[in-house]
Amino acid sequence: MSISLKGRDLITLADFGTDEILHLLNTAREQKQLFHAHGPAQPLKGRTLACIFQKPSLRTRVSLEVAMMQLGGSAVSLTEAEIGPGSREPVRDIGRVLSRYVDVIAVRTFAHSMVEEIARYASVPVINALTDYSHPCQALADLLTILESKGRLEGLKLAYVGDGNNVAVSLLLGSSRVGMSMSLACPEGYDVPDRVFELARKEAGKRGASVERTRDPHDAVRGADVVYTDVWTSMGQEVEAETRRDIFRPYQVNEELLRGADEHAVVMHCLPAHYGEEITEEVVEGPRSVIFDQAENRLHAQKGVLLEVVD
Repeated sequence: MSISLKGRDLITLADFGTDEILHLLNTAREQKQLFHAHGPAQPLKGRTLACIFQKPSLRTRVSLEVAMMQLGGSAVSLTEAEIGPGSREPVRDIGRVLSRYVDVIAVRTFAHSMVEEIARYASVPVINALTDYSHPCQALADLLTILESKGRLEGLKLAYVGDGNNVAVSLLLGSSRVGMSMSLACPEGYDVPDRVFELARKEAGKRGASVERTRDPHDAVRGADVVYTDVWTSMGQEVEAETRRDIFRPYQVNEELLRGADEHAVVMHCLPAHYGEEITEEVVEGPRSVIFDQAENRLHAQKGVLLEVVD
């Protein structure tokens, strides 16, 4: 079946079907292999990406800009101070103006509604490069890393331990569409939204997979093929840091917790990591860790997205 994603926005993985997600992953794998074998190609020569960053960024900014440049295009990054979305200029006008200059827009911000509004008014594809609700580019890189590590996605079990944040949401939406089961262990009051959980459970059930949640991280990781965690305090939640450290302390990914996972399980973290909090340095540097492969795959996953959506 021929799949075309030209002109599509990537706002949340809930908007993409199984075949479309697998198509993006296949394109990302092909781009990675081609790059390592032959160096940069130029399928997007003459095209331009605009990146809007309201939040600090290392992996997202560098991987998006380098991805576009390695594909032969160019990138321009804009900070909140430069464009003042919602204050200096209406958000809808940013989408309309940038569409006259560039071929694709990526937005990293707090409010998910800002990405949705830019996409509503833009006439070029808009990529969600992170909101407080969703992080689809990260989830695609994660699925690519699991596929490389395990050789498949369908039939695996992913255990997520920690805060039910934007990464957990996107992992749920992505894994449920590719037939991978997911078990979440989050403290009470820090779960993913119920509507996301129920949507993922229905999607997983269609493919013979399951979605479960528990308060016990040992239950979540039992027999897992992949163990995943993220920071306990995300950007914008700094005033809660001390409270969160107390609540999340039993949810640390360490060697003792990993004993319950499959003997060949891999460990993932989207970075940056706070060693000694959500994960130990021993685990990050250990033989199970694919964390820095995962970080590299942000580049290749975003190449796949750019190549597929830019018309």
